[in-house]
Amino acid sequence: MTDAVRESGVRRRSRALLTHPVTLWGAFVLVHLVLGLICLTAPSLPMGDVTLVYAYWMHRGFDDGIWVGIDTSWVYPLLAIVPMALSTLFGWTFYASTWLTLALIADAAAFAVLLHRGRPTRETAAAAWWWIVFLAAVGPVVLGRIDTFATALAIVGVLLVVGRPALGAVLLTAAAWIKVWPAALVAGAVIALRSRLTVLASAAATSAVVLAVGLILGGGASLVSFVTEQSGRGLQIESVLAVPAMWAAWAHAGTSVYYDRQILTYQLQGPGTELAASLSTPLLALAVGAVVVLGIVGARRGHPSARLLPPLLLALTVALIAFNKVGSPQFAGWLAVPVIFGLVAARLEGGPSFRVPAVLALLIAGLTQVVYPYWYGKLLSLDPVLLVALTARNVLYLALFAWALVALVDAIRTEPELT
Repeated sequence: MTDAVRESGVRRRSRALLTHPVTLWGAFVLVHLVLGLICLTAPSLPMGDVTLVYAYWMHRGFDDGIWVGIDTSWVYPLLAIVPMALSTLFGWTFYASTWLTLALIADAAAFAVLLHRGRPTRETAAAAWWWIVFLAAVGPVVLGRIDTFATALAIVGVLLVVGRPALGAVLLTAAAWIKVWPAALVAGAVIALRSRLTVLASAAATSAVVLAVGLILGGGASLVSFVTEQSGRGLQIESVLAVPAMWAAWAHAGTSVYYDRQILTYQLQGPGTELAASLSTPLLALAVGAVVVLGIVGARRGHPSARLLPPLLLALTVALIAFNKVGSPQFAGWLAVPVIFGLVAARLEGGPSFRVPAVLALLIAGLTQVVYPYWYGKLLSLDPVLLVALTARNVLYLALFAWALVALVDAIRTEPELT
């Protein structure tokens, strides 16, 4: 046997091992168990939102009969109550561990769909390994926020929406009723898919059902309070727009960090911070509007969804992060949805290569974990090393947005396929 033949055999065996369901599922579960252990034991409280805020809301609901989003205004859409309430199944003592178990189940369902119901191919295995590494790179916050459930549901939705537009739209809309941002994915599907009327009708019907249930439960205007509830927020320290102000605070140039007890987050005050916060909404609208226009142009030219939809979804998702006055670390987890879709589309449907955004997203995830949760205190004290890490992370968000725009323009400029 020649060395070349022997080496070829080793490669085949290695590839078979890496694409085997047992290997993939083992790595997937291991990452969740490690992150879950960190969530439960880390002194920096990466599960603080779950154990302190979500549990408090559920206490008010079950003990006092006052339900957020129904009886009072709320920062989240109505379906966000579901995983928060389900986490009480085994009592308040096990609230955090029940939450993590539900998060594992939700991610596992998305993982199974990604692997074609547990039967991975070389194409889907590559995207699955990327997601496993991405989860580890983002760190414990990827499991310790309500975004976990919206993201898992959105992954399933985008993987199904092209072939089964009605079901995909229902899932994406349900995800948006947990955390608003997947609504951008619905918009992207309406723009790029020829079955846009099916997507639109399914999304409208799903929203109608959610609102009807909310009304039956006694809700009124509170059901849509999430639309305006966060309008009064200031400039959050981790947002892309806050980078100049954070360095100004480090230089003692009149800007400082403070804790907003109403919003429960760290924000900036000082020269230019109010202006930056007020500009964030029009900037966000402008960025999203530009992406939407490009998507419509591409759709009108008859470009196939496999080429147009991946960069469109990525651009919409990153725009919601990069031009937002809020910059929570869990936002990095949103990137899993368009990147996984892009990787699968590139392998199976001839879409544009997603290697560059896959790498950029991993770098963003790793830098996010550097900042939060382990050394967040150093960031609050304006440690220059953490400021450099935060700045680099936010510059990468802008680079990822630029890549998505260029890819979208390239998709539009390419001659559409004749059918």
